[in-house]
Amino acid sequence: MAATAEQGFAGRVGRAGGWAADHARIVMLVWIGVTLALGAFAPRVEHALSGAGWYASGSESVQARQVVQQRFRGQGSYALQVVVSSSRLTVSDQAFAGTVGEVRRILSGEPAVSQVIAPRPGVTISPDRHTAVVVGGSARSPDDMVRAAKDVQGPLAAAASEDIRVDLTGAAGMWADFNEANKSAMLKSEVLSWPVTLAILLLAFGSVVAAGLPLMLTIVGLVCAAGMLYLGTLLFDISIWAMNFALMFALALGIDYALFVVARFRRALEEGSDARQAVVTAMETAGKAVAFSGLTVLVSLSAVMLVPSPAFRSMALGIMLAVVFVLAASLTLLPAVLGMLGRRVNRFRPPFTRGRMHRSGRLASWAARTWRRPVLTGLAGVGLVAALAWPVAGLETGMPSITVVPEGEQARQGYQQLQQAFGTGAPARLQIVVPSGEAGAAVRVVRTDPGVASVQPLQRSGDTTLIQAVPRGSPSGDEVSATIQRLRSDLPDGALLGGTAAENVDLEQKLTEVTPYVIGVVLLLGFLLLLFALRAPVVAAVSVLLNVLATLAAFGIAKWIFQEGVGHELLGFEPQGYLDAWAPVFFFAMLFALAMDYTVFLLAVTKEQWDRSADAREATVEGLATSGKVITAAAGVMIAVFFTFALSGPLPPKEMGVILGLGVLIDASIVRLLLMPVVLRLLGRHAWWLPASLDRVLPDVRFGH
Repeated sequence: MAATAEQGFAGRVGRAGGWAADHARIVMLVWIGVTLALGAFAPRVEHALSGAGWYASGSESVQARQVVQQRFRGQGSYALQVVVSSSRLTVSDQAFAGTVGEVRRILSGEPAVSQVIAPRPGVTISPDRHTAVVVGGSARSPDDMVRAAKDVQGPLAAAASEDIRVDLTGAAGMWADFNEANKSAMLKSEVLSWPVTLAILLLAFGSVVAAGLPLMLTIVGLVCAAGMLYLGTLLFDISIWAMNFALMFALALGIDYALFVVARFRRALEEGSDARQAVVTAMETAGKAVAFSGLTVLVSLSAVMLVPSPAFRSMALGIMLAVVFVLAASLTLLPAVLGMLGRRVNRFRPPFTRGRMHRSGRLASWAARTWRRPVLTGLAGVGLVAALAWPVAGLETGMPSITVVPEGEQARQGYQQLQQAFGTGAPARLQIVVPSGEAGAAVRVVRTDPGVASVQPLQRSGDTTLIQAVPRGSPSGDEVSATIQRLRSDLPDGALLGGTAAENVDLEQKLTEVTPYVIGVVLLLGFLLLLFALRAPVVAAVSVLLNVLATLAAFGIAKWIFQEGVGHELLGFEPQGYLDAWAPVFFFAMLFALAMDYTVFLLAVTKEQWDRSADAREATVEGLATSGKVITAAAGVMIAVFFTFALSGPLPPKEMGVILGLGVLIDASIVRLLLMPVVLRLLGRHAWWLPASLDRVLPDVRFGH
């Protein structure tokens, strides 16, 4: 009888949920096998992931680095630069010379170093002779050089003495120190966030058993994603940040999806269904919304692949892997476990969590009030979001400076000593490779450029000449960027200009170029997925617009904090005067994906009510009352997790935590609880209008039975 009733209303997702409940042991055994198989590789992922990749593939600076790597034995931007300095001793003193010799010995013993270049007067020995630089040429890829930098940091630190400092700096050293600081910050954030997460989960789910379900999805998704990331490193380099973001999204989406499905499952149980019927109902309604939500997240993040940078693409890959496994587990493992638990899902309820989870009377009253006064409420909401978003007009971006590395680390100490001994632009040394026949003309251009402080002796290899120049101004400032652009326009044809500063400039320019395309693709695909799921072009378009407003508001507040430095003492960071260049494109995609998550949850329930009653008011009130509690609980967990990143670690994780946390807060409160009900009120039944031409081509997707 149950099977016949099920066939009358259940679609593919509901029937798949029923099958999983019927074959729970098989489903669980398969997931245990997959998790154990991929989990065997997970412990190795941390050491296999790379620390570099922050450059624009195929750019002029990358081409220059490759030529220097091949023709000049690895003297490119990822060479290891070791700064030996003393306030009392000079390079002529025996102790200083002994330390330099020990540094050369350490670098010579590193397999990733192609050659060791001793300090040279007028080039890598300062005028006052208190500072010398030993260079270890790079014999491997940038990612391998970051690993090599990490390996030699300890021995180099041991080579220092009371009178002599030894600091590894340069691009490889900076990323090695930054990644270690970031790793520490992530661990600290996890320690801070887990107790808060568990408390919110217990309050949201109302029972210990139910609260364990999102943790199950999170662990499965994270372990499987980690194993897949390790296997991916066997084929290509993957940024260590991929794991960080995979962890966050596995936790966030695991909680979101479990909350939505479990809430619907409990409601079905309360309405009299048995465990299997409740699973089918939950999956046909909430499970279908979860499927569309997961697809939307994947589509939004896939747009980041348009950025031609290994770091960006591998970070997006890490998140997408986590989403795939969490989504797959939500659609198969979760219904299997719910089918086995049945009413035991409510066991071990703390006394302070009594009450029904799936519907909120307060939110129903709030939705009814907004229905009565939509214009006043809407104007207040739009005005608030607009005020928060307005500062975006003055947002400035740039590549991170050395200040993202904590004080006291080798890379920052060596960087500052280079500036003190050789000039402000010394850490941003420009490298120009040019055919030897054009070397004379190229040297004249470089020497006469007002942005160049000094030119080092030329190096020749076959028919190629290497010109190295120290620019004026701060390496992360506009002056060096302008010098690079000017030199590129004046140098002879065939010349390639590279170096660390040039790689940063090229990546920033590429980000500026592709950001509009990424945002456009995200918005278009998001609209199409909502149209496919809701069969309502008007509400799909309005939802995308509201998500954009919430994202702009988050970036507006971020501009105050990170560009203008408001509250930087409280958060414990040193303002750079701009937002890191990757934030607009990457964090926009992430925020839009999370906002679409809530959009699908709210509108799926609202559409279910509309399909049942064809009453716009009832659909809006019941949609918010039924989904609002789930959205609020899920947002509370994500806000807590994201804000823990704002309290620890270097600047980029702080930017990530603040922007994502603010975005979720604004979206789940102002947009979901205020603006969306107002829009549905003003549109009325027109919100669900579907032209006949679209009705013929769109599938008949329904979230009810």
